[in-house]
Amino acid sequence: MTEMKIDISDLKSEGSDVIKELAKFLKEKTNADIETATNQLTIKGEGKAISRVYIRVLLRKFLHQQGLKETFRAIGGKENALVIKAIKVTEEEE
Repeated sequence: MTEMKIDISDLKSEGSDVIKELAKFLKEKTNADIETATNQLTIKGEGKAISRVYIRVLLRKFLHQQGLKETFRAIGGKENALVIKAIKVTEEEE
């Protein structure tokens, strides 16, 4: 059984409903067990549905569907881990 962790500490600023929607979305797409902890989601399952690349694509798709693509991005973390980080906005000088 493969285990993948997703750090969602930055995404918590959007509220708990977004976290619940993300867990539901991942469960529907991967048919895996999703555990929600304080600052992370843990996905446990088998096969290619739990590959790091596929989970990253699903995270990006979820952020796009929720209209959060402009403020958050999915990046790779440590081994078998992904991180949803807030995009730093830099203001241009005129």
